[in-house]
Amino acid sequence: MVTLAEVARHAGVSASTVSYVLSGKRTISSGTRQRVEQSIRELGYHPNAGARALASSRSNIIALMMPLRTDMYVPVMMEIAVAVATTAREHQHDVLLLTGQEGPEAVRRVVGSGLADAMILMDVELEDDRLPLVREARRPAALIGLPADPRGLACVDLDFAATGRLCVEHLAGHGHRDIAVVGEAPAVYERHTGFAERTLDGIREKSAELGVRVLHRPCEGSYESVAGTLARIFDERPGTTGLVVQNESAIEPLLSLLRQQGRAVPEDISVVAICPDQVAGQTSVALTSVAIPAQEMGRRAVEMVMTRAGLGGAPAMTGTEQVELLPPRLTVRASTGPAPAAAGPLPG
Repeated sequence: MVTLAEVARHAGVSASTVSYVLSGKRTISSGTRQRVEQSIRELGYHPNAGARALASSRSNIIALMMPLRTDMYVPVMMEIAVAVATTAREHQHDVLLLTGQEGPEAVRRVVGSGLADAMILMDVELEDDRLPLVREARRPAALIGLPADPRGLACVDLDFAATGRLCVEHLAGHGHRDIAVVGEAPAVYERHTGFAERTLDGIREKSAELGVRVLHRPCEGSYESVAGTLARIFDERPGTTGLVVQNESAIEPLLSLLRQQGRAVPEDISVVAICPDQVAGQTSVALTSVAIPAQEMGRRAVEMVMTRAGLGGAPAMTGTEQVELLPPRLTVRASTGPAPAAAGPLPG
């Protein structure tokens, strides 16, 4: 690995001069700067994070806090992480990935070490215990998710309340008046994870408005769990003709079980999923779905922390509230259609 001292010898300058060229802390003559930059290119020198931090008080690293839990759908989280890493590189930043379920301790570690210039938090709960520390740190941060109180925070997320309303509106428009929600694992609701809670709020709000009955049942996502969840739904509400699925792992088991039970999709029961387009389009029945804009959320989160850090010429915005909810997009496919005639028309 090429060192800063080797660059200095190659350019015929002192090591401190190379450091000043890299950090921009002092004015260096154009001729000297050009020699140093040429030596950097020819030798392939890359300053490490520690050297950058010492030279410029910046590490050019973003800490991405992405707790990997067994009850979460990892492919979507990884798609967001890739988008964060790709966008960060466009801004000459690298990403430090923190996957442990450490809560506030992870924030303390990042802030205390000075290893990262900014933070992006995922898996945001309505009353997230990391947020008081994020506010106190006054370090550029963005949330991929929306807490109950976003004051002073930068947040980007799919508008999950609008997503829930859109799913109900679509099914109700086809005459369905008994709808069941196959939800995330119980632990997701026990933690009051924002996206799951907000989806339910939207579903219940629109159902009440349209006179639709709605039943919500959490589900682990395994074949056995989906089988038990479906059995409970049809035992409690035999007239159910529409399902909203917010659990990617449950989708294929659910469609398989419906076939085994002789329930045709969409002739007997319509299914709307909240999931990535690639999941919706590759199932045994192409699913009507609301897409998860994972790449857009990751990209916008990086842009938010860059803005809040005052990079790119804009004044720093740390401490101000910035909430961006991406509008849901519902794509109609083969899994939804008119409610069976026996279900009757919607009241009113």
